Amino acid sequence: MWRRATSLSSLIFSSSRRPLRDQGAYSLKAWEFFCAEPFKGEGCLSKEKNLFITFVLGGPGSGKGTQCAKIVENFGYTHLSAGELLRQEIASNSEDGAVILDMIKEGKIVPSEMTVKLLKKEMESCDNGKFLIDGFPRNEENRIAFEQIIGAEPNSVLFFDCPEEEMIKRVLNRNEGRVDDNIDTIRKRLKVFAASHYPVIEYYSKKGKLYKIDAIGTEDEIFERVRPVFAACKGAH
Repeated sequence: MWRRATSLSSLIFSSSRRPLRDQGAYSLKAWEFFCAEPFKGEGCLSKEKNLFITFVLGGPGSGKGTQCAKIVENFGYTHLSAGELLRQEIASNSEDGAVILDMIKEGKIVPSEMTVKLLKKEMESCDNGKFLIDGFPRNEENRIAFEQIIGAEPNSVLFFDCPEEEMIKRVLNRNEGRVDDNIDTIRKRLKVFAASHYPVIEYYSKKGKLYKIDAIGTEDEIFERVRPVFAACKGAH
C-alpha cells in the first residue's frame, strides 16, 4: 500500500497494517502531482537544470536502500546517499574529509551545510536531473539547509513505514558485522530516528508531498506498492 499521508496518526513505526487499497483511484492524482512543473527555487543548481527530487526516509531495517535500487533500475533515477558521500569524502583524504573524520571521531554531528554541499556537488556533476536522496534529511536543520543551498524542495517524499520489532529483526538478521547491530543499540537508533525525523515527516505531510509505503512483505511485494508512485508520471510522457 502506498498513499499520500493526510494525517500523522500512527505515522512513525505503525504496528497496524491496513489492507491494500484500490490503487487506481490514485493514478490521476499521482500523475497531476508528479508531472507538475519541477520546483524552481533561488539556488544556483535549480536555475541550471530542472530537478526532480525524491527524499527517501525510513528507519534502519525498513528496506529503503533495497527499494531505492529497484527504483533506479526501473525508473532511471540517480541514487544519492548522504552517509555514503561523507564516507567517500573521508576516503578521498581531502581537507573537508579530514574535518569530517575529526568531527565523527569526537562524536560531533557533521554540519548540515557540509553534507548538503556534498549532495549539491554530486547533483551538479550528473546529467540526470532525477534524484533519490536516501536517508536525508535527518532533521529539520538538514531540511532547511537543503532547501536554502540547493534552492529547491523535494517533489515528493517516500516514507517506508515498518513496525519497530520488524526493523529490529531485519537488522539483526543482516549479520553485517557492524558493532551497532545489537538489540540495545538498534532500539536507541530507532528512538533517535523517530525523534529527529518526525518533524520532517510532519512538515512534508502537511505540504501534501509525503507518500507512506507499507514496508511489510517481500522485496517485490513492497516494490509493487512503490511502483505506482513513479509509474504514473513515467507513463504520461
